[in-house]
Amino acid sequence: MPALAPIVTWLDRTLRTAEIGDYAAALNGLQLANSGNVTRIAAAVDACEAVIAEAVAHGADLLLVHHGLFWAGAQPITGAHFRKLRTALAHDLAIYSSHLPLDLHPTLGNSALLSRALGFKKLEPFFSAKGQPIGFKTRLSLPLAELAARLERALGGSAHLAPGGPAKTKVIGVVTGGAGGEIARAVAEGVDTFITGEGPHHSYTLAEELGANLFYGGHYATETFGVKALAAAAAQRFRVPWEFIDHPTGL
Repeated sequence: MPALAPIVTWLDRTLRTAEIGDYAAALNGLQLANSGNVTRIAAAVDACEAVIAEAVAHGADLLLVHHGLFWAGAQPITGAHFRKLRTALAHDLAIYSSHLPLDLHPTLGNSALLSRALGFKKLEPFFSAKGQPIGFKTRLSLPLAELAARLERALGGSAHLAPGGPAKTKVIGVVTGGAGGEIARAVAEGVDTFITGEGPHHSYTLAEELGANLFYGGHYATETFGVKALAAAAAQRFRVPWEFIDHPTGL
């Protein structure tokens, strides 16, 4: 039975948690401790009430998430926030969250793993946020229809396209999550096709006006890759079972 402390140390070191800039509410790292041991790891995109309840029901005592407990910032411990903490504490569930450190990781990260799932081989760092690149781009001539098919296979579901760019790609950029509103910046960095999770309404017409293709694969769907890979790596290293808790939002 491994202790929680060395697992957290390994996670922090692997993800370079202390070195990566992020939004203040991300609060990367161990967000909630337990009594000190880990027998089962659960992974999920969001530390929401339904996920915490399922992790507890499955006997997990460490939950790895991409979006942690404190996205709303400082708040009273009432309502759902109270219920989540009460459930986790009552069942000795530790919670570890990693946002941008997991997005940008070169082997375990969301952007890298989605890029590789799309068959991209030569990746260049791309799209700076909070002081470091969080995505990847690749130079690849590919018919847009083939790229769309690859993306839907990788995500296991449909993707929406703003087809404002060329019918055959030259430079493709990938940033998972909610980067669609930054299509102008992606184009300024040299891509003609940008793959992300979601974006605001105006991003569709802006992509058309910029002459770029913009794929919306779903915020949730594009960010399942990292937590799965991180949990699998931790489980292998510390010899404990793990599972993914799927709680899709459809967004």
